[in-house]
Amino acid sequence: MNRHVSFDAFRKAAIACLLAIGAACCLARAADSPQWGDAWGRNLVSDEANLPDGFDPATGENVKWSAPTGQNTNGSPVVAGGRVLVGTDRPHPSDDRGQTDCGALHCYAEDDGRLLWQLVVPKLKDDLFADWHNVGIMSSPSVEAGRAYLVTNRGEVVCLDMHGLANGNDGPFTDEAAHMAPKGKPPVKLHRDDADIIWLYDMRNTLGVRQHNGANGSVLIDGRHLYVSTSNGVNSTHRSLDTPEKPSLIVLDKRTGRLVGADDARIGSQIFHGTWSSPSMGVVGGRKRIFFGGGDGVCYGFDALVAAAAAQGDMAAPGAAPRKLAPVWRFDTDPDNRTDNPHQFHNNRTEGPSTIIGMPVFVGGRVYLTAGGDAWHGKAKAWLLCLDANGAGDTTARGPLWSCPLNLHSLATPSLADALVYVTDWGRHVHCVDAATGKLVWSHKARGTIWGSTLVADGKVYFGTQRGDFWVLAAGREFKVLSTCQIPGGMGTTPTAANGVLYIAGNKRLYAVAKKAR
Repeated sequence: MNRHVSFDAFRKAAIACLLAIGAACCLARAADSPQWGDAWGRNLVSDEANLPDGFDPATGENVKWSAPTGQNTNGSPVVAGGRVLVGTDRPHPSDDRGQTDCGALHCYAEDDGRLLWQLVVPKLKDDLFADWHNVGIMSSPSVEAGRAYLVTNRGEVVCLDMHGLANGNDGPFTDEAAHMAPKGKPPVKLHRDDADIIWLYDMRNTLGVRQHNGANGSVLIDGRHLYVSTSNGVNSTHRSLDTPEKPSLIVLDKRTGRLVGADDARIGSQIFHGTWSSPSMGVVGGRKRIFFGGGDGVCYGFDALVAAAAAQGDMAAPGAAPRKLAPVWRFDTDPDNRTDNPHQFHNNRTEGPSTIIGMPVFVGGRVYLTAGGDAWHGKAKAWLLCLDANGAGDTTARGPLWSCPLNLHSLATPSLADALVYVTDWGRHVHCVDAATGKLVWSHKARGTIWGSTLVADGKVYFGTQRGDFWVLAAGREFKVLSTCQIPGGMGTTPTAANGVLYIAGNKRLYAVAKKAR
């Protein structure tokens, strides 16, 4: 009896120990940053603490490790499961198969920066304006349960095994060798450090959209569904769209890559240049709502597919037609400049319609976003807007809750922290705005064009410029520069914080930065 009691006690202790170890493992990864922006609302704010006030690539101060990327890195890093992923425009230097300008996703070990695997995607050589040179993969991956979802430079939505080919080639997609070969070339020889594509959905050839300059947008995961921007845009003339009837936002089943939904908002004919915003999500009236910035300057709200299709059965069942997503909420950011022919204002820098490039951020029943003239071919006016996400229908007439003018176009997604909104613009400025009133608190002119957004973490505001200046400012109502440094080759991405480390993707190198690291 005593022996039985002892064994039972041992068994319980062993189970408790295993549970404790499991909990510790979960806690160790609780501070991962598996997608661009936080869950759902996708606010660019991190709870990480004890982050450095600065670093120096030249001396190695506070640099835990750095790794080569490409020539122009346009994908902001994400961190999940001991891995750091970043999209760029070149294969890793260790690749000897001869590709140069392409799309690439590098997967590095979180602890030391060694390459674990890479996805290499050849260019669309027959359509320059669909896959512009030296742009590469711009989509920041979204990671869940050992799978990474992103959009390649060729407009393909892919599901990747986070272990790469090192643990075998999982299907149903098994033709990575041919997929990595440029058009007209034989399949490449696969390496153990190549990516493992689980499934692939080709938006250009299957759906018929035509992306412009490149495919952008970070995938939003909600349950079994993936919300994806199609990047539909103008043709090479910049005067019309070849596919105005095609959707701007689609929904895929994350298990199979099957199309299960597409927007019915008829955005295409009003797209001024391209569709480059990413979807976000919030709960309005007890229901999930997807928020999406259209290339027509309108912010749309759609019922999430699970809620909208609940009474109609399983939309992912084989043979089921994709559901049409009609907008249940919309706000036109520039109604006074609405026109039947937006392309007549091509290269007009003083007047014309607006577009939305940054991602809408949902916080506390409000949507924060930037809108205004297209940065490359439109007017110079732009605004940071705060919208009431409640209600239904066209809410344009009631106006924004507030509007704050920016110095120039903005490609940025706002960061909201402690009742303040931080945002960058193409006029080389970073702004701090009161989240309740929209009043400007402070504004700072940096050196160099700012393509990325701000990250707010640990009481600091981090951002970089294409000139190569990396800025660390004190978060708060008092403007204060904590440090600046020079990143060789410049920077066009947004920093990421995870597990006590700051990840900064310059155009040519990825830096893992931590206090007292060298």
